[in-house]
Amino acid sequence: MKIFLTGATGLLGGELIVNLSKRNDISEIYCLVRGCSQIEAQFRIQKVFDLYGDFYDRKKIKIILANLNDENLTSLLTKNSDLQNIDTVIHAAANTSFSKFHDQVVEKTNIGGLTSILNWAKTLINLKLFTYISTATVCGKDTTDRIVFENESPNIYASHLVKYTYTKMQGEMLVRKELDAKKILILRPSIIMGNSKGIIPRSPVILWALATINALRLCMFRPHTKVDIIPVDYVAEVIEKIVFSQNRKHSVYHISAGPMNSTTPMKILSAIEPHFKDLPSFQFVSKELMQQLKLWSKGRLTDEAEIVYFKNYLEMWVQTFERKENMRKIFIGIEPYIDFIDLGHTFDNSRILQEFQLKNSTPAHEYIVHSVEFLKNIDVLEGTFTKQL
Repeated sequence: MKIFLTGATGLLGGELIVNLSKRNDISEIYCLVRGCSQIEAQFRIQKVFDLYGDFYDRKKIKIILANLNDENLTSLLTKNSDLQNIDTVIHAAANTSFSKFHDQVVEKTNIGGLTSILNWAKTLINLKLFTYISTATVCGKDTTDRIVFENESPNIYASHLVKYTYTKMQGEMLVRKELDAKKILILRPSIIMGNSKGIIPRSPVILWALATINALRLCMFRPHTKVDIIPVDYVAEVIEKIVFSQNRKHSVYHISAGPMNSTTPMKILSAIEPHFKDLPSFQFVSKELMQQLKLWSKGRLTDEAEIVYFKNYLEMWVQTFERKENMRKIFIGIEPYIDFIDLGHTFDNSRILQEFQLKNSTPAHEYIVHSVEFLKNIDVLEGTFTKQL
């Protein structure tokens, strides 16, 4: 088997390439990697394997130096004779930013980049499977507080909180339009956060949101709303299981905690609270206070506003983040995550549990304690700037 993988240096793709490299039924793995040179690209892949001390087999793993946003990507891949016998494509690369500042590049990467990959994939005479890593949140924001099933999406009429989920919905439709249905596999992970094995995650991603909520301590979402969160190692293992199965009954699968093992904000915050004894207690407040917080960060809040009753929190923020202007940026960065939490979505996972005899994922409130030290080292403000610049 010869595999072409995108996103190999990312949170999920990094897990995938390490797992795939250990399989004897794969002869070669070609990875699309950004870089100014082949040496830089090799170094990026080397870091992926070095993180957990895994063996980097340079004979098995081949680097394709290219950028997903390159307008000539299709031509570059088509002209590469080494790629002509690829039989399996796993497209895991994506721009996952929730920031409106990044909407254009999110669309360019997630739609434009996918289009280039699809146009090349259609030329592969040996292509047996094209796996598109989507997201369970393609369902949009119109439905709340219930179990969401695979066959409900994609829905072109669904409205979305952020451009990212919209582009992933469009991506699913594009894959179906361009490829033979028999060659398509669409996998939809729910919210990927951290690692359940007690090791350092490859990327903070959603952990940045948790670190921010932990720093703020005022929680503008419901404490007991269901949140479907899974660890990245579980996602990678399930993807591998499904991709290599010879008896798939469906072409679309949720990879999720499902109704049984989803968590709640209260459970997660209760799990980490004992590890941050120098901070005030978590307080759950109305999401409507966000507008007041934005006004406060601009110095426009009156003394009669409800938020002044949390004066000790406001003073802590100024002491921690130095300026109110910085707080405004943090509020803008965290707001879409708050909106996602409050949707109350759980994603049905009965297909993967029954069809592949898989165990359910560990609940997030049980494994999150393994990431406490990592949480302590996340620079919330720096992460905010990174998301918005």
